[in-house]
Amino acid sequence: MVFMEKEVILKVRNLTVTLDDETILEHLSFEVRRGEVLTILGPNGAGKTVLLRALLNLLPYEGEIRWKKGVKIGYVPQRLPFIRDIPMSVEEFLKLKGAPEEHVEKALASLGIDVKILRKRVGELSSGQFQRILIAFALIREPEVLLFDEPTAGIDIGAEETVYNCLERLRREKKLTILLVTHDLSVVYHFASNCLCLNRRMLCFGPPKRLTPALLSRLYGGKIKIYEHRH
Repeated sequence: MVFMEKEVILKVRNLTVTLDDETILEHLSFEVRRGEVLTILGPNGAGKTVLLRALLNLLPYEGEIRWKKGVKIGYVPQRLPFIRDIPMSVEEFLKLKGAPEEHVEKALASLGIDVKILRKRVGELSSGQFQRILIAFALIREPEVLLFDEPTAGIDIGAEETVYNCLERLRREKKLTILLVTHDLSVVYHFASNCLCLNRRMLCFGPPKRLTPALLSRLYGGKIKIYEHRH
């Protein structure tokens, strides 16, 4: 029996990012293959968001970032609190993407969101609903890759589980590749194909089984306990 190796969709070599004369990321090298979920772990200030922004070519960098030619990428930022203060409907917000109405409705349907939500004001949404709308916004152009910066930050545990279950279903159904910044170690063990442990430099890269308590203590400092997270 012959097993086909998955296509490399992202290759990073010796990535270094320096901002205002401070080195934020130094000599990162890793690969992501089609259909994988890469979780990015690290303490606050480790450079996780900077890494995502560099991968999107939003920041200057040294080294090599090579995406598969023509790949379409969706991005869900950690927080967009200012948008919730703008007097616009969900429909008006999603139309900022400049896509036909049927694409908007298809994105909502893929997340199990009723189109009635389009009439609501963005500021009326719960934190969980707002996060799902941000995911819908990222899905409108039917990307092959989704980048998520702590998609459940600041939302309650019920909505958190819904978001993660939703991401896993989308990955299966649409064969998406996902890069996910998270602090939830249980989610890492449940969803990740590979993990990138980051604190300005790369401390580890590989499958979740390599994340020993000793390695995590080195990454975060202090003792780390791992609990099973059931979805």
